[in-house]
Amino acid sequence: MAGRFVRSSKYRHVFGRSTKKELCYDNLRISRNAWDSNIIKANPEYLSVNWEAGGGGAFAVIPLNETGKLPERMPLFRGHTAAVLDTDWSPFDDSVIASGSEDGKVFIWQVPENFTLMTGEEEEPVDVEPLIKLAGHARKVGHVLFHPTAQNVLATSSGDFTVKLWDVNTGQSNHTLTHGETIQSMSWSGNGSLLVTTCRDKKLRIWDPRQQAVAHEVAGHGGAKNSRAVWMTGDVGGDKIATTGFSAKADRQLGHWDLKNLSEGPVRGFQQLDSISGVCMPFWDESTKCLYLAGKGDGNIRYFEFENDDFIFLSEYKSADPQRGVAFLPKRGVNVTENEVMRGFKTVNDAYIEPISFIVPRRAETFQSDIYPDAAAGKAALNAEEWFEGKDAEPITMSLESLYDSEAANRPPQSAGNTHTPQQSVSGAGAFSSPTSTNSPRPSVSAASTAPVDSPREVVFRPRAPTMKAAAPPAVVKAATPTPAAAPAPAPAPVAAAPAKADPLIADQLAKITALLEAQNASLTNQSEQIKAQSAQISQQSEQIKVQSDIIKGQSEQIKSQSEQIVSQGEQIKTQSEQIKAQSERIESQTEQINVQSEQIKKQNAQIQELTKEVDTLKEKVEKVNVGNTDSAPTTVVVGNEELEEEGRKKDEIIRKLELELEEARS
Repeated sequence: MAGRFVRSSKYRHVFGRSTKKELCYDNLRISRNAWDSNIIKANPEYLSVNWEAGGGGAFAVIPLNETGKLPERMPLFRGHTAAVLDTDWSPFDDSVIASGSEDGKVFIWQVPENFTLMTGEEEEPVDVEPLIKLAGHARKVGHVLFHPTAQNVLATSSGDFTVKLWDVNTGQSNHTLTHGETIQSMSWSGNGSLLVTTCRDKKLRIWDPRQQAVAHEVAGHGGAKNSRAVWMTGDVGGDKIATTGFSAKADRQLGHWDLKNLSEGPVRGFQQLDSISGVCMPFWDESTKCLYLAGKGDGNIRYFEFENDDFIFLSEYKSADPQRGVAFLPKRGVNVTENEVMRGFKTVNDAYIEPISFIVPRRAETFQSDIYPDAAAGKAALNAEEWFEGKDAEPITMSLESLYDSEAANRPPQSAGNTHTPQQSVSGAGAFSSPTSTNSPRPSVSAASTAPVDSPREVVFRPRAPTMKAAAPPAVVKAATPTPAAAPAPAPAPVAAAPAKADPLIADQLAKITALLEAQNASLTNQSEQIKAQSAQISQQSEQIKVQSDIIKGQSEQIKSQSEQIVSQGEQIKTQSEQIKAQSERIESQTEQINVQSEQIKKQNAQIQELTKEVDTLKEKVEKVNVGNTDSAPTTVVVGNEELEEEGRKKDEIIRKLELELEEARS
């Protein structure tokens, strides 16, 4: 891993910079719903947050410039009858947002003009109501996602195992993508002609949404936990997808797929990340070709650069504060004068949201075109009717240099020493103010864009001028930044003028002092280089320690799992032993009963034998009597025979009864 850092890359030194608590968005009641969504979404003007609200569902909208501790009572976006599960901002209107809820409904909202949370103490906050209500799903709506190039086209996924495509203008959905299980994530291709979804059945599907048909379907990650997919848009080819998920052994994985060879599985197989149990949320930045991975339940955000069909690890923003929700700004919202290439927002302990600025640390007084290629301009290339009829168009792009010019025009002169270091925290609100301001012109569309621009169809939203937020003066940021101690550097200035009038001895002393200062500066520079090298070594050692700790943690998890399996098997063996013991006792009881019945049968057999002998004896007597009878005593013989026959009949009945009882006992 360490060897990869020597490669040439503009983004090899991208650093995540944290924010002081007072400049975060504090005093929040973030929803604790267990549905797997990103919880928060961001655009250049606002943050949206799924809210823990009683008596129905709600979410909050926070202007980006209103940092610090938010008021206890604030206006909420209310209307759903159950918890809000996901929101998404329109890419073409920063005041329009969609929401999905457990009540199975999808609502479209518009942020009121001059919206603020800072109402007066005596003023009661007024909740915002939805403009449009879309009904069609049979169960909860877990994800909402606007189309990247067509105005007012919205995709929604639901617990009814379907994705619906809506024309927000008409409020109708005539396209449904049916899955076999719960949809876990979805992402549009660059021009919005295709849609990728991940599902609980562990399948990765590429849809032709207007045909309502699956174009490709392959087996995804093998683990049982949720997987995510994001389309790698931009000039990487337009046919690549990044996925995060879990292996069958519950290890977190990263993979990327090429649509040209989708059936062959992920390119170069899945890359194992770690053994942490939280779902990994992927965010793709097409401008820098970087992928950001934020894990739920941990506080870190690692980022990779995509090059030569491989993800190259760059670095990792580390934090001890766990996160459940993460969002990133569109590129037109970053601060280009600070060389900020991405800005993220993470929830912290479900209590506040912290901004994180990812910067390339350079000292430059001009626009850095090499790290800021053209980006999406926030303009629609199609309207909904055109897209549903089958038209496609690439996103309209803009040059970010227009943002630099507008920000630089409003920025007071700065001291050359006031530069940010990667480890330095933001100390002023200006670093996270919106790039649009009352004095800034609207960003111009790049002339290089060849996408057709048609007049958009009239939408249902009422006209509204964009709310402009005045950025705090950047001088506040710079004033709080410590200036490096380089005061002795100007000292040589008088030396040049001194020899004309000063004594040679003084001039010699000044020269010695100058040489001494130069030597000290060289020594300090050398020490700085040594400290830098030591820092790099410490960083590498930290990475190695982290890898080892992750391995140990994974082994501990495996040992724990095996111990739980052994305990479970012991419980099963104990239960089976008790069942066997009970069966043995029943068998012993039945054996005793059989023995008793056998004894009874033996007795009955003995009785039958005795009776049989008696009958035989009687028969012999009868025969003797019959043989010895004479004609003189017939009456006596007859009488004796009748008595013998009667006695024989009685004994025969007894024998028959005993035989019947014997048969019953045997059965």
